Amino acid sequence: MRFLLRFASLVALVVAVIAGTIDSIQSVAASAIVVTPMEDAWNDVSPSSLATVQSLISYYIHPRLYDLAMQWVLFQPAFAVFLVISLLLWMIAYKKPPVAGRFSV
Repeated sequence: MRFLLRFASLVALVVAVIAGTIDSIQSVAASAIVVTPMEDAWNDVSPSSLATVQSLISYYIHPRLYDLAMQWVLFQPAFAVFLVISLLLWMIAYKKPPVAGRFSV
């Protein structure tokens, strides 16, 4: 389980770096700061899955949750959202080193 969480963290980190690189290239080309919101990035990759997530959250959890939480997340920069996801997954999978040292049980 820890391996899967670390792998998912790595994938989220790679996606964050790619999104940040794309924003950097667009910023240099436009001579202004360009930051892609999560909603635009998600629509570029898979617009049908965004609508599916919206309907699932509205139906199964609560319609206000989508309005409050998901809309806030979707307006954040894509690279920042994926960096936070990567950090959270890494923190969940982190194994604390033993206090007694490397060769202890």
